[in-house]
Amino acid sequence: MNKTKTLYDTAEPQETAVLVAIITQKQSQQKANEYLDELAFLAETSGIKTLQVFTQKLEHPDIRTFVGKGKLSDIVAYVKDKSADMVIFDDDLTPAQVRNLENELKCKILDRSLLILNIFSIRAKSVQAKTQVELAQYQYILPRLTRMWTHLTKQKGGVGMRGPGEKELETDRRIVNDRISFLKDKLEIIEKQSITRRKQRSGVVRVALVGYTNVGKSTLMKLLSKKEAFAENKLFATVDSLAKKVVWNNIPFILTDTVGFIRKLPTMLIESFKSTLDEVREADILIHVIDASHPSYDEQIEIVNKTLADIGVTDKPTIYVYNKMDIVRESERKEQERDIMNIDELEKLPSIEKTKNSDSVFISAEKREGIESLKEIVLEKVLKAHRNIYPNFLIDETFWGHKIKEENNDVENAEELN
Repeated sequence: MNKTKTLYDTAEPQETAVLVAIITQKQSQQKANEYLDELAFLAETSGIKTLQVFTQKLEHPDIRTFVGKGKLSDIVAYVKDKSADMVIFDDDLTPAQVRNLENELKCKILDRSLLILNIFSIRAKSVQAKTQVELAQYQYILPRLTRMWTHLTKQKGGVGMRGPGEKELETDRRIVNDRISFLKDKLEIIEKQSITRRKQRSGVVRVALVGYTNVGKSTLMKLLSKKEAFAENKLFATVDSLAKKVVWNNIPFILTDTVGFIRKLPTMLIESFKSTLDEVREADILIHVIDASHPSYDEQIEIVNKTLADIGVTDKPTIYVYNKMDIVRESERKEQERDIMNIDELEKLPSIEKTKNSDSVFISAEKREGIESLKEIVLEKVLKAHRNIYPNFLIDETFWGHKIKEENNDVENAEELN
């Protein structure tokens, strides 16, 4: 018997999408496939099911429709046949390209930036983060205003329809500009409050977790602070910065979890989140968390370092934490067992660990492996920074011979920024 939707069945069907990317001299087929995998993960995080992926080799994107006529015809036919809800492009589209693609495909058109903005709008919890995301949405929409309003005022809802686009058609460029000015003023007030809070912590060492999105920062935050922190195997599980006071061996410090970075993070988001990134700028120590199991972890490191450089953070003491080593070791073991049977000595396996230096540590936050080693490195750097603040600070000579003592009696309440 076929099920019919009842009056009480309010669940909406999952939206579906087709993903599109181009292959250029600067972006090989392998890279394009890797970036499309990430785009599919972004779509999944937004609750979208990927139906098909299309790629095309081009010297540069087509100025009218991003892809060539032949490839566009293939996409049109597939979208019509499968009744796909939207087509998502891995690069930013111009307003003209969006308009032309909508005319051809007769469905929603999203690019990577709009998809990321949608995820941020879902994830933002604090007043500051919500204001930052709304500002970024309006800044994205402004140059696309002529076509975007009719596109976003449809009653269908779903991804790409969230936030300021839900306003009626009477919204015009002047009103959008007024709204942007209002949000900037609101953010300025919130930022002043944040600065005041940070000044109140000026006598305490500050440690910030940074890294690519979905590398395990929030899980590590939970382990190091012994406090609850939201963690999920999805991109941008954390948008709001969260600061918690931690005390180890009678030495207090503030540990902050920050928003994750990603390839092609929308410029307007970086601009809007500058105040949140002040937590990184003003930190004494950075813990750069890396997903060692990712095939392009080295590129992710470069993306994070470049983003840090863009916000003026280049000279802070940094601990490189290679996370998910349990997955790395298991992968290496399976690879070796395909060629050489009966190899079960882990130390014989080639490993990322051979690249480590004195400021690197290799852990599995999920398995809680290597956490004590990480704590020792963190505490050593925190102690050094603490002595810079309090030059006369003395410590017992047997300090390093004892296991790190965690004192949580006076820090049970997590201090959430914003």
